[in-house]
Amino acid sequence: MFISPMLLHKSNQPFDSSDYITELKLDGIRLIYSVDKAGKVRLYFRHNNEITSKFPELTSLNIHPGTVLDGELIVSDNAGKPDFEAMMSRFMSSRDKTPVTFAAFDVIEHEGKRVTNLPLLDRKEILADVIPADSSILTRTQFIEGHGEAYFDAIKAQSLEGIVLKRKDSRYEIGKRSHSWLKVINYQYADILVIGCRKKPKDFGWLLQFEDGRYAGIMELGVPAKEKAKVYRAPIINESDDFAYIDPIRCRVKYRNLTKSGLLRIPSFVEWA
Repeated sequence: MFISPMLLHKSNQPFDSSDYITELKLDGIRLIYSVDKAGKVRLYFRHNNEITSKFPELTSLNIHPGTVLDGELIVSDNAGKPDFEAMMSRFMSSRDKTPVTFAAFDVIEHEGKRVTNLPLLDRKEILADVIPADSSILTRTQFIEGHGEAYFDAIKAQSLEGIVLKRKDSRYEIGKRSHSWLKVINYQYADILVIGCRKKPKDFGWLLQFEDGRYAGIMELGVPAKEKAKVYRAPIINESDDFAYIDPIRCRVKYRNLTKSGLLRIPSFVEWA
């Protein structure tokens, strides 16, 4: 059974509060793990895409019938860090057998009963009963109480994705984006060049280049309308079927990390540089 997951709002900065717990934000794919009353396992992505057949090893984890868990599906690299590109490679290829881990951070149903109205810390206790011991394929996301600022400093030092701050008393709000759960992303920043744009306005995208001339990717998100206009008004110096090229304009962007091919992952506009 699919249940639409609770979503997070963004926070620009971490903070310390005894009203919140702090978790590592895992860089993988959100997964709803459902075991019906007959013991049938079904796996869903957050948009109700059933992907059970892609991960057959997850169908025999000894989770009791009548359980629905929320968590993140990850692949770890040689250093033990979540590797998003490896996760996507495993998902996209039927030949890729890279081991995955389901890291559960919440429980939505337990013993056939919905537990969303219980406070978060009570649900965490239930989750500890559902998953009493961690393994390489199934684990519980660990958390600490408060200390968001120090935790964020620690994950920055390790070049991890970010943290999640959750109110201890928060209920599980099905299908809603809630201010009770906040994510703080460990963004990277760079000055790059905008060298062109897609010709179709409805298919927005700026063509990016590093200052040393290397291709940096395409920026598709986080650009205000007035900033888009600056690029669309720029004189065109060359064209292809898909792109109009302009004299380079320098801007500052934030991004998640560099991909293995050296591109900016999910770049978004910050300011003109």
